[in-house]
Amino acid sequence: MRTETGQPLRLALLAGIAAVSAPALAADPAADPGNEGDIVVTARFRTESLTDVPIAITAVQGEDMAQRGLSNIQDLSRSVPTLDFRAGSSNKDRSSFIRGVGTITTSPGVEPSVATVVDGVVLARPGQSTLDLLDVQRIEILRGPQGTLFGKNASAGVISIVSRDPSQTFGGNALASWFEGNEWRLKATVTGPIDDEVSYLLTGLVSQYDGNVRNIKTDEDVNGYERRGVRGKLRYSPAPNVNFTLAGDWAYAYENVPTGVFISTQRVAFPSGAISQNPALAGVLASEGITPGLNNREVSPSFNADVRDKNGGLSFTADVALGDYTLTSITAKRWWDNVQHQDWDSTGTLAVGVPAGEDLGRVASNQFSQELRLSSPEGQFIDYVVGLYYFTTVARERYQRDVTQLIGGNQIRNSGVANYRTELRNYSVFGEANINFTEQFRAIVGGRLIRDELNYNHARVSDTATGVAGIRPSFSSSGSTSATDYSARLGLQYDISDRINAYGTWSRGYKGPAYNVFFNMQAFDVNPLDPETSSSFEIGLKGSAFDNLVSFSVAGYITKFTGFQANFQDEYLGTLVTRLINAGDVSTRGIDADFTVRPLEGLQLSGAVAYTKARIDQFNCPANGVNCADASGNAYVNGHPLPFAPDWKFNLDGSYSFPVSDSFDLELQSDFTWRSDTQFSITQTPDTVQPAYGIWNASVAILADGGWSVRGVVKNIANQHYSPAIAYGSVAGVSRFVPRDNDRFFGVIGSVNF
Repeated sequence: MRTETGQPLRLALLAGIAAVSAPALAADPAADPGNEGDIVVTARFRTESLTDVPIAITAVQGEDMAQRGLSNIQDLSRSVPTLDFRAGSSNKDRSSFIRGVGTITTSPGVEPSVATVVDGVVLARPGQSTLDLLDVQRIEILRGPQGTLFGKNASAGVISIVSRDPSQTFGGNALASWFEGNEWRLKATVTGPIDDEVSYLLTGLVSQYDGNVRNIKTDEDVNGYERRGVRGKLRYSPAPNVNFTLAGDWAYAYENVPTGVFISTQRVAFPSGAISQNPALAGVLASEGITPGLNNREVSPSFNADVRDKNGGLSFTADVALGDYTLTSITAKRWWDNVQHQDWDSTGTLAVGVPAGEDLGRVASNQFSQELRLSSPEGQFIDYVVGLYYFTTVARERYQRDVTQLIGGNQIRNSGVANYRTELRNYSVFGEANINFTEQFRAIVGGRLIRDELNYNHARVSDTATGVAGIRPSFSSSGSTSATDYSARLGLQYDISDRINAYGTWSRGYKGPAYNVFFNMQAFDVNPLDPETSSSFEIGLKGSAFDNLVSFSVAGYITKFTGFQANFQDEYLGTLVTRLINAGDVSTRGIDADFTVRPLEGLQLSGAVAYTKARIDQFNCPANGVNCADASGNAYVNGHPLPFAPDWKFNLDGSYSFPVSDSFDLELQSDFTWRSDTQFSITQTPDTVQPAYGIWNASVAILADGGWSVRGVVKNIANQHYSPAIAYGSVAGVSRFVPRDNDRFFGVIGSVNF
C-alpha cells in the first residue's frame, strides 16, 4: 500500500528528472542469464553470462573486494594479472594500465588510454578513478580496444565500475576493519522502499591510515590518508521495465604521500651504463641521517606533502521499455578538485647543487555527458545496440613553484606561476550488432564515428628572464585542434556447446589528439599531438563444464599502437622535465588465462596468468632530445619493454568454508601474486627496475548464519619489500613510492548484513 507521502516524493523525483535529465543503466545483479553460479556482466549493455561474452573480461565482485580489504583500483591491480597501476604522490599523477598499455602524463590536455566508467559515465581524468570505492556491485575489466560501446578513450581497455542499485526490500550492511599501523575503515549501506514505486540506497564511508614512512625532520608518520564519502540513489519504477534512477556521490581524500623516498643518490645512464654521482645530495641525506636503499622508509623534506581531493557527481538514468526494445538515457555531470602542496626537491637542507623547491598546484575539472542508446530484443537474426553520445570537459589548473638556490653563500629565490585551461568536446554515433546466422554461430559488427575538438591556453609568469632550475622564463600560448576518426569491431563467435564458445575479433581503438600543457610548457609544446590509434586481433575460448564446477577463459592477442602518446624524460638546467610526444609505434601481445574450480562443496580454487610482451617497436626521438638515438638514428629504446608492463604476472587464490556448528562456518583463504621484473621508465634506465617479487596473503573467517562475519587477515606474510613505482627525483637521485603492504601486517574485518 502506498504511504501518504508517496505522491509528493514521486513528484519531487520527477521534477529532478526534468531538471537534470539523466546516468547509466545498471543491470539487475540478481538476474541469472544461465546456470546457477554464472557471473553476470553488462559489458555490451546487456545482461549476459561472463562466459558468453566474446571479450576478454575479468569480473570482480564488490563483496569479495571488501572482504579482502581491497578498497581502490590500485589495490585491485595487485590481484588482476592484466591490470597494472602507476603510483604517484597525488591522484593527479596516477593511472591504470591494461595489457601493458596506459598513459603517463599530468597534462590536462591528454586523455587516458584506459577508460574508467562508473555506471556508464566515462571519467575524464585518470585521477578521478583512484579514490576509494564506495558501493561497488562489481568491477568489469575489459581488455583490448573497447571504443565501440565505451566512449572516446578506450584504446587499451576499460575499467567498468557498476554500483549497487536500490531494493524494494529493506536491508543493508555494515563493515568495520582495523589493520596494524592504525589503519581503519567504516562503511555502511542501507536500502529499502519509500513506497511501492520508489526505492533508495545510501552508502557512507570513513577511513584513515597513519602511514608507513617516517619524516625524521618533523618526527611524524607520513604516506597515510584520511578519506570519507557518500553515495545515494533514488529509483522510481512506475511500470514494469520502466526505471528512472537519480544518483549522486561525493568523496574527499587527504594524503601525505612523500614526493621522494630515496633509494640512491646516483643514476645509471642507458645504454652506456655510466654512473653519475651527486655528492651534494649524498651529503644532504647523510647530514639528515637518511641512508638511501631499496627498502628506505625515511624522508626529511622541508614540510609534509599535502594533497586534497574532492570528487563528486550527479547522474540520471532513464531506462524505458518500448515494446521489445529498451531506450536508455544517461545524463551526468561530474567535478573534480585536486590541490597539491609538495616539496619539489624532497629534501630539507639547502645546499650548493641541491636547490629547495616548493610546489602548489590546483586542478579544477568539470565534465558533462549525455548518452542515448536503443537496444533491440535478443534472439532475432540481427540484435543490436545503437546510440548517440556527447561529452565536454573543461579543466583549469594553476601551478606555482618557488625555488631557492644557494649561490656564493647567498640564498637566491625565484618564483613562477602558470595558469592554463583545456577544453574538450566529443560527439559520436555508435552501434554494435550480432548477426545470428544460426543459434550457435554469429558475427559481431560494431563501430563508432568520433569527432573531437580540443583547445587550450597557457600563461606562465616568472621572475627570471633566463630561467633557473625548475622554472622556465615567462611564456604564453594557445591553440586548438580537431579530429574525426573511428573505432570498430568485427568478429565471429561459435558456441561449441551450450556452455563453451570460441571467438575471434579484430578491433580498432582510438584516443583523441592532445596538447602537452603543464607548468614548464615551452615553445616546442604548442603543436598538437596526433591521435593514438590501435589495431588488435584476439582469439579466445571460454566457458564452463560439469554443471559450472569448472569455468575458464583463455585469450591470445596482438595489438599494435600508432602515434603512441608517451612522456619522455629530459633535463633543463640540471633538473628533470618530461615531454609528452607521439612516441611512435608500440605493440603488446600475449596470452591471458583464468580458471575457477569448485571440486568440493565449500572449496573454490581460482587463478589467473598473463604473459604480456609490451614493447617499443619504433620510437620517434623528440626534437632536441638528449641521448636518445645512435649515429644511425635508431632509438636506443627500440625493442625494450613499455613501462609498468611486466612480462609475467599470475595470481592464485583458494578458499575453503565448512561448518563448525549449526550456526557457524569457518572459512580459510589464501592467495599469492607474483610478477616478473618491471621497468618503470620508458627511457629504460637500469636503476628504475623493480626486480621480480611475490606477495602472499591469508585470512581466516567465522561466518554466522545470522549474516555477520569476522575475518582475521595477514598481508605480505613473507615480508617481501617492493615498490609500485621507481623514478628519478626532480633534482637528483632515484626515488621510490612505498606501498601499503611493503611490510607484513595483520588486521581484522567485521561485517554484518541486515
